[in-house]
Amino acid sequence: MSPTLVITFLLSFFVSHVSSLASTDTITWGGDNSRTGYQTNHNMDPAVVGSAQFGQLFKTALPGNYNGAAEQVFSQPLVYTTSDGVQYVYLATTQNNLYKINAKTGFIVMQRNLHIPFLTADLAGCVDINPHVGVTATGVIDPDTDTLYLTSKTYENQAGGVGVAQGRPAGRYYFHAINVNDLTERDGFPVDLEGTVARNNPIRSFNGGIHHQRPALLHSGQYIYAGWDKTTGAIVERYATEGAGVPNTTPGGGIWMSGGGLASDDAGSLFFASGNGYASQLSTIPVNGRNPPTSLEEAAVHMTINDDGSLTIVDFFMPWEKTQLDGADRDLGTSPLELLPSEFSCGDYKRIGVVTGKSGKTYWLNLDNLGGYQNGPNKLDDIIQVYQNENSVYAGAGVYPLEGGYIYINVIQYPTHVFKFSCSNGVPSFTKVADSPTKNAYVLGVGYGTTTSLNGEAGTGLVWTSDVDGQNLRVYNAVPEDGLMTQIAGFNVPGTTKFTRPVFGDGIVYMGTTQGYFYGFGSPVNFPINCSSPYDFGIANLKNATAARTVTCTANIGVTVTNITLTGSANFNITGVPSVPLNIAQGSTFNFQAYFNPQTVGSLSSDVIVATTNNVAGYSTSTPISLKGTGKSVNALLSVSPVTLAFQGAITGAQAGGVNQSLLINTQGNSPLTIQNIRYSVQSETGPWITSNTTSAGPKAGAFTFIGLPTTIPGNSAVTVTVNFDTSASGNFAAYVQVVSNGGTKVFDVVGTCGSPPVALLEFQTPDGTGWVQYQEGQNFTFGNVTENLPRSLKMRLTNNATSDSARLSLTVSKPPFGVAGIIGANNQVDLAEGTTLAPGENATATLYCSVPKEQWNTDPYHGNAQWTMNMDDPNFGKQYIQFDCLAVSEQAAPLQSNGLGLYRYTGCFKENNPGRQLKTQIYSDPNNTIAECIAACAAGGYVFCGAQYNQKCWGGPNIPIEQVSEDDCNYPCAGNVNEICGGNGVGSDAGGSYISLFADSSRFNGTVVSTAPSGPFVNPGVDGYVSMGCYTEGTNGRALVQGYDPSQQTVKMCVNTCATNNYIYAGLEYGGECWCGNSFGAGAVPTASSDCSMTCNDNATEYCGAGNRLNVYSKNGSYTSSTTLSTSSITGTGTGLTTAPTATTGPQIQQTIGNWAFQGCWTESTTGRALSSNTYAADSMTLESCASFCSAFSMFGVEYGRECYCGNALGAGSTKAPNQADCSFTCPGDGNEYCGAGNRLQLYAYNVTSTSSTSVSSSSASSSALSVSTSGSATGVTSTSPSTAPSLTGPTIVPSAGLYNYMGCFTEGANTRTFGAASYPSDSNTIAQCAAACSAYKYFGTEYGRECWCDNSFGAGSVLAGDGTAYCGAGNRLSVYIKNGTSSGGVSSSPSSASLSQSSGVSSSTGLSPSQSSYSSVISSTQTTPSPSSSSSVGSTSSASSTSSAATPSQTMAISKTIGKYAFQGCYTEAKSNRALTGASFYNYTAMTLEMCASSCSAFTWWGVEYGGECYCGDSLDLTSLNTTITDCSFSCPGNQYEYCGAGNRLQMYKVAPVSSSVSGGIVISTSSSLSTNNAVVASTSSTSTPVKSPTTLQTSSSTLQMVTSSSSATSSSSISSSSSSSATPSATSSKAATYTGLPVTSQGNVNFTYYSCISEPSSGRALSRQVENNGTYMTIEKCLSGCWMYQYAGVEYGRECWCGNTLNTGGANLNISDSGCSFTCPGNSSEYCGAGTHLNLYWFDVRKAMMNNGTLQPGS
Repeated sequence: MSPTLVITFLLSFFVSHVSSLASTDTITWGGDNSRTGYQTNHNMDPAVVGSAQFGQLFKTALPGNYNGAAEQVFSQPLVYTTSDGVQYVYLATTQNNLYKINAKTGFIVMQRNLHIPFLTADLAGCVDINPHVGVTATGVIDPDTDTLYLTSKTYENQAGGVGVAQGRPAGRYYFHAINVNDLTERDGFPVDLEGTVARNNPIRSFNGGIHHQRPALLHSGQYIYAGWDKTTGAIVERYATEGAGVPNTTPGGGIWMSGGGLASDDAGSLFFASGNGYASQLSTIPVNGRNPPTSLEEAAVHMTINDDGSLTIVDFFMPWEKTQLDGADRDLGTSPLELLPSEFSCGDYKRIGVVTGKSGKTYWLNLDNLGGYQNGPNKLDDIIQVYQNENSVYAGAGVYPLEGGYIYINVIQYPTHVFKFSCSNGVPSFTKVADSPTKNAYVLGVGYGTTTSLNGEAGTGLVWTSDVDGQNLRVYNAVPEDGLMTQIAGFNVPGTTKFTRPVFGDGIVYMGTTQGYFYGFGSPVNFPINCSSPYDFGIANLKNATAARTVTCTANIGVTVTNITLTGSANFNITGVPSVPLNIAQGSTFNFQAYFNPQTVGSLSSDVIVATTNNVAGYSTSTPISLKGTGKSVNALLSVSPVTLAFQGAITGAQAGGVNQSLLINTQGNSPLTIQNIRYSVQSETGPWITSNTTSAGPKAGAFTFIGLPTTIPGNSAVTVTVNFDTSASGNFAAYVQVVSNGGTKVFDVVGTCGSPPVALLEFQTPDGTGWVQYQEGQNFTFGNVTENLPRSLKMRLTNNATSDSARLSLTVSKPPFGVAGIIGANNQVDLAEGTTLAPGENATATLYCSVPKEQWNTDPYHGNAQWTMNMDDPNFGKQYIQFDCLAVSEQAAPLQSNGLGLYRYTGCFKENNPGRQLKTQIYSDPNNTIAECIAACAAGGYVFCGAQYNQKCWGGPNIPIEQVSEDDCNYPCAGNVNEICGGNGVGSDAGGSYISLFADSSRFNGTVVSTAPSGPFVNPGVDGYVSMGCYTEGTNGRALVQGYDPSQQTVKMCVNTCATNNYIYAGLEYGGECWCGNSFGAGAVPTASSDCSMTCNDNATEYCGAGNRLNVYSKNGSYTSSTTLSTSSITGTGTGLTTAPTATTGPQIQQTIGNWAFQGCWTESTTGRALSSNTYAADSMTLESCASFCSAFSMFGVEYGRECYCGNALGAGSTKAPNQADCSFTCPGDGNEYCGAGNRLQLYAYNVTSTSSTSVSSSSASSSALSVSTSGSATGVTSTSPSTAPSLTGPTIVPSAGLYNYMGCFTEGANTRTFGAASYPSDSNTIAQCAAACSAYKYFGTEYGRECWCDNSFGAGSVLAGDGTAYCGAGNRLSVYIKNGTSSGGVSSSPSSASLSQSSGVSSSTGLSPSQSSYSSVISSTQTTPSPSSSSSVGSTSSASSTSSAATPSQTMAISKTIGKYAFQGCYTEAKSNRALTGASFYNYTAMTLEMCASSCSAFTWWGVEYGGECYCGDSLDLTSLNTTITDCSFSCPGNQYEYCGAGNRLQMYKVAPVSSSVSGGIVISTSSSLSTNNAVVASTSSTSTPVKSPTTLQTSSSTLQMVTSSSSATSSSSISSSSSSSATPSATSSKAATYTGLPVTSQGNVNFTYYSCISEPSSGRALSRQVENNGTYMTIEKCLSGCWMYQYAGVEYGRECWCGNTLNTGGANLNISDSGCSFTCPGNSSEYCGAGTHLNLYWFDVRKAMMNNGTLQPGS
């Protein structure tokens, strides 16, 4: 929807005439400004509507035919009785034609064209209204001026040609004011709205070509709203829903409400609902309703109409899932916000509204406190009630306030739902009690619920529903019976307009269509005779009969006339009436005469009723004939108005001289009136008559004096008589006055009551709401201290505290602070409004609020004030200016000052990275970060400035950032408290930036915000996770830090980033920019005075970079101190003396080793899948140690996102060492002193056999050499032994592996080239580990000359394996070469005659978890087996390699398996667009998945497919949006069979049941010869092509080898699996696919992994399950959610659409279990099962035993 601009025009013209509004008229959309559509005044009797007498009265063809198209009616008809006494329907169409139609007959009386219509062809594919867009919004009639207001869309050039699309820039919107009598335009109209600029956002304007005026107009006082105006052309308001700060390129926030109207309480408030939008100012932070954003998207809005017509927002509501609704185009404002009648009030909920949106949720709102955003429990909605319907709702609710109160919601594709109102203990609720017997249309269009009653009588309620399919107009009894609505009538109206609402006149209901017709339905259906009614006799003098007129009646059908009678007064007469019974044949006529003889003046009418009998269905038994005329009097005719004059509530002695009122004495005749006598009585209208007292003012009777009594009155004139009531005494008084004249005699009554004055008692609640404080002039009412974003509402109470005989207390002046600026306001202008009266002892209340806007912690308190001006008729009260006070406070974080305020004061939102870090020291990163925690850490560290950023980071520094920005730019919630702000990413033009919430130590900051960076130079306190350790000396016998680098810029940041990238702990800068890195300090490197480091950085003169022989040193994750304290320890080396090490620092550290695992660095995820994909789990208690233990069967593990653990033996393609090693910044939730990766970053560790083992190496001078390493280990460690023949080692040994690298051997340099020439890192302290770290981006590295480190991805020409594989390679021309795990080593061009490298390992573990060490791959070829977890098993593995002059040929290559058992390959398919391609079942195994495994698990289904290598999906049908794509897209190999393809990312290797020509009985069918191991999955399945297997079959043998054969006849290789457990594998004899359940919804019991637990309620605090993985209102099922929660211990579905997962269950300390009936929402993706309910979850738990039995890793009975 386009943004809507609300524009209002001041009405400054008046048309003089008497309003002729009739009780049965409909002059605004829905009947009144509440928009509920409940109407009592249209003579809709259920007995008549439900009878055969009620039906189609007329079908009027609309003559418009612009460009050959029929007229369409989208704006609702309006019904109005003009001054001629005739009721008309005013109808405007999309062709911009306006019609005036006789409401009784459907005859077009008058018509005009406003403009040529705008063409849909200019709207670029938006064809909801097609082919023309003219008048689509319902107008409004002002009865005071006989003016119809409406809007129309057209083109600027009215001569542009018929049917010519002139383009959107040529589009125009006009506002019209039409005289309802002749359809002419009022002076000054129409008004062109083009280019109208929004007051609240001047960069937005209204443009007729691109905007659409759809909501109905609202008439409120002097103004017309609804999107638009009221006129002379003086614009008083122009309001954009996308307000200040929202660019004009951001769409959304439209007000359209499916054509519904803006609502008003007719007491100064305006209400509406808006559509979705994309400014998205609110996301995760709760916002109070009194402090709305400038962007009103997905909102219910309350505005006040100011005296000048302008609008001010006073309250709003947005659904908690607003951002999700935006993304799904789920408008809240598909229906208007309707204001329920007072019958729906309950307790303090005086006014309730209802609105339903495209999401299907119906919201009941407190109109005096709409609820804001996410202010309810668990950040949900703070509203009265919400109900989730099954589908979208586009039209508003029907409302019936009688008989207890009912609400009707028309749901697309589902029945209409009926809700019964109840009030219990002051809390309102709406309970679904019934449905309509039939469903609404399956396409958009069911209209608004509209209700009628017969003059408000209970038992007469009807519900009228329009729909685009089926019976287009359906009528139901308002009160349902036995859970169903009762339909009493239904009519077909072809072409019924979508979202329409039936419109009512006098006993007739009207419907417009899109096919050029206008319908009327009523009773009688058809008249049997036609008498040409009405007959107008014109003007006649009193008692002077007119000439008779002949009434001729023609029989429409053959009838018998049984009676002809005249009804009404004796102003008309009939003569010549034929005798009855009279038989009249069809087409025959009869006559009689009628004449007018007026007995009184004015417009007069009577009906002649011709009663008949007939036998033709659809015809009435009587025909009315209307007779009309106007009576005049030649003589004088006396009239008195009013006939009773009442003085109520006068106060004894309050006003000297009494009080006055007036009445009119007039003559309605042409002749002068002479008053002949006036008589008085104080007892009755018939006397006895008394003589009045004569006073100077006039005659006095009793307590009343009559002033200005006339003696004569000219013809057709009136005289005002003043009546004075003497209030000097208390009591009840009356006088009866008889006026005798030549124009007749009349009596009028005067009554009055007078008593002691009322006594006003005005009170205000105490701040805690428990008591009352009496008002005293000059003393404020106070709200006390009110914390930001926690509004407080209190009541003011007015009581008439007088005695029982006193007068009523009347509020004569009441001006509440409603819609005013500030933090204090009144809820509305209705409570304690002017005119309120209170009897003695009676009281009334009004609610006021103090709402402090969202603020940061540690801001200064401030006062808010507001005033309520009030006066009343208590003579001792007087006019009062009642003051209200509120102290707005924010939370204060320690340390505190003596005045209770925080020492660190909030300074503002500042721009970071501008261009570099402004606050340079990261103090911590904490997933539970709060402002209080950050300020406490800054205070402990002594920082002047303190900043919270990126939700969980806390920064400190000595200098203030240089650019302060708008507070809106800091929009991130703190990770530990969503109600606090921790930086942000900006909004509007600042979006995408980096912003920090800044606090300053008020004792050291003078409050001056600078605009330039400090000149410096300074010691950089730290950057990117490294903090300053101070100034250090160089080493005494070598470098302090041994590895030198030359970054592109010589700054602290660039050097730190270089050292971080290469995984060093320390970084140092020397001589103004030399960059040195290391993991320890060289001998003699000690801290020294900071002044020694005096050279500024060569590329940043504001910071220091050491000096000669001096380094500014930075430590990863250390603590910044200006003077560093060091402890010393001895170290063995070539020099003498001591080396220094920094004092142990606090905070998280990189753990270099975890048991036998060595840190490899911070690595990225794979580009084609997971970097480590063999196994995984996630936990909120994650530590490096727990992940290492879990991955003990693998050679590598990594932790990501803090809580996710991944295992594997090789890194996936595209996984590389992160350019910035500081990226891995998430601390482990189970140990805050460790790092656990980050988003898309893994803290990577590899199993290191040297860490706790002893290694044996034997060497000789023979031409062949061998290295043997034997290891054995368990879950707790690794122990190594060497053969008994191995000599004892006395010196250095070959390091078999370093991190991800394994030793290959000793190689020569290349011939005329370097063996490795891509990179070089020489160092005097070179080690194998150091070289491995430096070359981490390469495939190979080699060490040479003791100190040289060389890297490359291939060997240089001529490099060969040297003759002695155990040489230390310290000499020239020799390199110790290492190769990275998982890479091929086929790049060596030649090799010596033989070399071998072998490893054997034996592992025995009672837990079944077997660590697998990395094998030492040979140069040419290698094979490897990897043991996997199994239950109580012993696994033996060997790995060997031999090097020869040519590479070995593998026995099998990758191939597409054309058939797998009974399934045939279908191709490579994409996933579906909005669902899974296959939704029947799923399971995952990233370790051992094969095609056979998936086929076996899906054997009960028609289709199956494998995705991402390890994900198996089954189904009986394929989603239509899943497409067959390029076969090479499915490129992932199966982890359980490297020669099979198992799909890819978003690609499925797809198979389907297909007939085959042969079967294999009882065999194990697989497609590979490689060895296969299992991890929580089925290894292989026994199947028969003629009899499908119903469930997976577990493969087991008893101490034997099971031979597996391939399903392809061309495959010749084989492999074996041995297992210690035994049983027989017996395939199922029969199989049949499970029937799909389609009955009533039931509770699903789970799937192959999960078991149903119970229906539970959400806890009072927090979520039961912490992670929402999907919100899907279209396809959600239990299976879909359980599949999405496969990595978690618990899964639950809530609200029918929300899938939640978690590893812990938050119960809040209470029992959350409830009856299963509490989970009553059906799943949108499967209506036969339940998916929770509002705040109720269907909860499931991961049943490990069931999962293992289902996938074959656990046998039944085990």
